[in-house]
Amino acid sequence: MNAPAAPSLPLVALRGAGFAYEEGPPVFGGLDFAVAEGRALALLGRNGSGKTTLMRMLSGGLRPASGELRVEGRVVSYDRAGLTRLRTTVQLVVQDPDDQLFAASVGQDVSFGPLNLGLPDAEVRARVAEALAALDIAALADRPTHLLSYGQRKRTAIAGAVAMRPRVLILDEPTAGLDPDGQERLLETLAGLRAGGTTVVMATHDVDLALRWADDAALLTPAGVHSGPAATALARTDLLAAAGLRLPWGVAAARLLRARGLLGADERGPLTAEELAAVGGGAGVGSGGNPG
Repeated sequence: MNAPAAPSLPLVALRGAGFAYEEGPPVFGGLDFAVAEGRALALLGRNGSGKTTLMRMLSGGLRPASGELRVEGRVVSYDRAGLTRLRTTVQLVVQDPDDQLFAASVGQDVSFGPLNLGLPDAEVRARVAEALAALDIAALADRPTHLLSYGQRKRTAIAGAVAMRPRVLILDEPTAGLDPDGQERLLETLAGLRAGGTTVVMATHDVDLALRWADDAALLTPAGVHSGPAATALARTDLLAAAGLRLPWGVAAARLLRARGLLGADERGPLTAEELAAVGGGAGVGSGGNPG
């Protein structure tokens, strides 16, 4: 009889991590947190819950005061070699693209990371072209960054991270400030990156987006971080209340549909208004009609 396969190590993990800013109270103490390969992870919590601190520890921008950061089980060293290895594995894109863009043109900005790795010019050009294509901004390669729209600046900032070919891409509120069309285009882009093998972590306040997009959700509460499948974690009103979040629209809609016999106990509920209309089509959902 074959022995069961050993569980795979998480791509990136904090073990027993603690952190406090100078002259401030602890943000984390004894934190265990892991990012599993191939899973879309939503990170949620109220302002001040530690989302930004957690993301910066995962990407090497902050060093835990206690505990350790591991990449595939190997403890990260904070010397030049260790940080280079970490930053070719994990890339963080901050919420405001203007905090990340600084070069004169889109192409120059996206090339900055690969150039700093000391890669040959041909490899840098290939990575830049690949990243611009992935973010659907190849036509903007020569555009001055100060002439970009907000959505274009967001995509350029993400392209700069993608050009490093990270295995984990961490995005802080990537849809903030985008109109609905811009949000949909970005989600399509993220789906393409995931299909290409990139694991994506998204910090967001939008519980509806998290339920629709994520495989897993991590909720930051005063009692600690609670992680699990998104559909399960985002249906727990106790965790949502502790994290300062509301019940997702999709969870409430699914409960109503099941109560009216329009959705089976094991069926996934609607995540968009269009999906709700398809489920309820002609059955009087939301109109007071008899579901029949």
